[in-house]
Amino acid sequence: MIINGPNINLLGLREPHLYGTDNIEDVKRLCDSVAEELGLQIEFHQSNHEGEIVDLIQRARTEADGIVINPAGYTSTSIAILDTLLAAELPVVEVHVTNIHRREQFRQHSYVSHAASAVVMGAGIQGYEFALRRLATLTAA
Repeated sequence: MIINGPNINLLGLREPHLYGTDNIEDVKRLCDSVAEELGLQIEFHQSNHEGEIVDLIQRARTEADGIVINPAGYTSTSIAILDTLLAAELPVVEVHVTNIHRREQFRQHSYVSHAASAVVMGAGIQGYEFALRRLATLTAA
């Protein structure tokens, strides 16, 4: 399951000097292509609502083999998402379009990283490809 947090639906529009000009449909097409190559079945989600993201993670617990998550604005604020990822007991790969360590100080801490097997950041939307490839390796083990 691929889960995207708040404002990822604004990729390509919001601060293109940071996030690039690719939009969420470009991300979905990339993920679909990589998943097909790897023989994975994926569900692609985006929500601006923390509770909905928690619900998706809870659903993934019984319906998915792993999670790729871009928590976006919830990266540095959501203990609820962290707790739910830990409860899911699935491999998790965290992805960020930008390198959060080169951003404002408040963005540099990730609660989600405590649940992640791997973190991919600063690779633009190609980070989703890296994340899916890593998740495929983790779920094959």
